[in-house]
Amino acid sequence: MNYRTLGKTGYKVSEISLGTWQLGSRWGDPFNEEVAMQTLEAAVANGINLFDTADIYQGGLSEPAIGRFLKANPDKEVFVVTKMGRDLNPHVAEGYNEKNLRGFVERSLRNQQRDALDLTLLHCPPTSVFSNKEVFAALDRMKSEGMVRHYGVSIEKVEEGFAALEHDISAIEVIFNMFRIKPAEELFAKCKEKNVGIIVRVPLASGLLTGKYTMNTTFGPDDHRSYNRNGEVFDKGETFSGVDYATGLRTAQQLKDELATNDLAGAALRWILMFPEVGVIIPGASRPEQIVENVKASELPPFTPEQMATVERIYNSNIRASVHHLW
Repeated sequence: MNYRTLGKTGYKVSEISLGTWQLGSRWGDPFNEEVAMQTLEAAVANGINLFDTADIYQGGLSEPAIGRFLKANPDKEVFVVTKMGRDLNPHVAEGYNEKNLRGFVERSLRNQQRDALDLTLLHCPPTSVFSNKEVFAALDRMKSEGMVRHYGVSIEKVEEGFAALEHDISAIEVIFNMFRIKPAEELFAKCKEKNVGIIVRVPLASGLLTGKYTMNTTFGPDDHRSYNRNGEVFDKGETFSGVDYATGLRTAQQLKDELATNDLAGAALRWILMFPEVGVIIPGASRPEQIVENVKASELPPFTPEQMATVERIYNSNIRASVHHLW
């Protein structure tokens, strides 16, 4: 495993880490505590030292599970990134006030059984929140009080990242993959300039970039890949990176063929690591075996200039027109 510095946090983090949206089970399936603990154990055994979570993941069960794991393993040095705000109902900009934010932080502190949060992020709030100085002033106060060590934002759109960079954030979490290249074109340089860490989420486009799906693949009724393809519940860009499923399948196969790889998932993760501005990638894992598959990408050889050009050409031909302007 290789390690990178996550912006101004100064944290030395495993470049392949763990996203816990699916901790303990696949999307929509019942949470399994034993599998969750085995997955977290496999993560640290393979050099991962950062877990990304949120107070709503797995119906609120992921974050407390991480807290129990860390409590039982005090010798493990693991950074925890957690997100807050999506539990608001309704999820509106007015809900991002100091009272609610403090409540979210206090709950995450209890869940993690910690005295301070390593890094907390606003969880894809409405766009106007990123320009609300009072929101970030509240976060500054909680930082000065020692409740949080660092704070940042998780974004849907590049323009939200630029707005957030006007505040003293430490990290931005953003969708970035072979189907979502725009952040590298417009956002990464500004983050580097301000020493803001980049956390890459949805690196495999909800599984499309594993190259393992077909038109006959089915997903459970409570899996967002079944019910949110058109943005029925949350931002469409979270599901398959907003790419039409058939287009995604065709493009994944083309990438697999032209890159001459039998491991498209590993190649997709290694491609992201070609961008030095990236601090950490957080692919999900619902079982321990997936941890082993994910971390292999850290040891793959770098992409050649020709391979990088191939990815860009395929993106421009197949994907750009439908998604680039949206996020």
